[in-house]
Amino acid sequence: MAEKILMKGNEAIGEAAVVAGCKYYFGYPITPQSELIEYMAKRLPEVGGTFLQAESEIAAINMVYGAAGAGGRVMTSSSSPGMSLKQEGISYIAAAELPCVIVNIMRGGPGLGGIQPGQADYFQATKGGGHGDYHVIVVAPNSVQEMAELTIHAFNLADQYLNPVMILGDGALGQMMEPASFHDMPVIAVEKPWATTGMGERSEPNIINTLQLKPEMLEQANNRLQKKYALLQEKETRWEEIHTEDAELILVAYGIASRIAFTAVEMARSEGLKVGLFRPITLWPFPKAALANAVRKAIAVLTVELSAGQMVEDVSLAIQCAKPVHFYGRTGGMIMSPKEIYEQIIKIFETKGGK
Repeated sequence: MAEKILMKGNEAIGEAAVVAGCKYYFGYPITPQSELIEYMAKRLPEVGGTFLQAESEIAAINMVYGAAGAGGRVMTSSSSPGMSLKQEGISYIAAAELPCVIVNIMRGGPGLGGIQPGQADYFQATKGGGHGDYHVIVVAPNSVQEMAELTIHAFNLADQYLNPVMILGDGALGQMMEPASFHDMPVIAVEKPWATTGMGERSEPNIINTLQLKPEMLEQANNRLQKKYALLQEKETRWEEIHTEDAELILVAYGIASRIAFTAVEMARSEGLKVGLFRPITLWPFPKAALANAVRKAIAVLTVELSAGQMVEDVSLAIQCAKPVHFYGRTGGMIMSPKEIYEQIIKIFETKGGK
C-alpha cells in the first residue's frame, strides 16, 4: 500500500505538482491558499525547480505565460480577488494554446470578500472569466486525496490538449488535513516541439503569438479552439454518482458542498427516502449527458452550493428543465449543515417534487 501523508489540501496540491514534474511556480500570497505558495517555495528548489514570488498576480500569470511557452510544466495559484487580476493573462494563455495549471482556492463573496470558504467563482471559472471565446478545463476535488490526484491529472490534461487547467477548490478544502498518497498516479510525458527553446537544428523559429490582424486568420484560430473544446466535451467529463439508480430526488453538488450533501443523503436514506447524489468533478466541460441520464427517473433535483446559485444554471440546462430544479445555498463564508439540506429534502418530498 502506498505511503500516506497527513497534510493540508493546499500542501497536497503542491506535492502533487512536484510529482507531476512541475518545475516552475509563480504566484503571490493570498489567504486561504497561502500554504500552497509556501510549500512551493520550499519544495521547488529541492527538485531543481524555480519558485518566484511575483510583485502581483498580474505579473505572476504573465510569468506563467512565458514559462509555458518555453515548454515547462508551470503552475500558479491564488484566491478569488487575485484570480480576477489574472484573467487577462489566462485569456492570452488560452488563445496561445499553452499548457499550465491554475489553482483557485475560493473566498466567499465579491470584492475582497473574506477569507472563509465559498464557491462564488463558478461563473468566472467555467464561463471564461476573461475576454474572448475561450474555456479553461475546470476540475473540482472534494478531498485532500483527490486534490493530489486531480493536480497530476491537470498537468497531464494541460499538456495533452495545450490548454490551461484550473483546480477549483474552496478554503475548507485548502485548509483541512487528511491523509494523501502520491504514488501510482500516471504522469504522462509529452513532447513539445512547438516550444520556444531556441533554434536548435530547426530552419524556422517557433513563434507563439495571439495577435491575428487578418480576420480570416483569426476566425481560423477561433474555430480551432472551438473544435478542441468540442473534443473536450466529448472525452473529458468526469463525475461521481451515489444512490442514483432508484433516486426520486437527486442532489447535485461539488467540492466541499458535495461532502455535506452526501451526509444529508445518508440521513434521508436512513428514513426510507430515495435520495441520490450527483457530483460533477469536471465543472467545465460539465457532464451534461451523464446528469440528464441520472435524473431520468427522478421527480426533482436539488442543487446545493456555497453561493447564491451559479452551477444551478448549468444543471437546469443539462436536464433541459425536464424536472423541477430546486436550489439551496449559503454565502459569505457560511457553510450549510447536513440538517439544513435534509430539511430541504423533506420540503421537496412534501410537495411531491414541485416548487
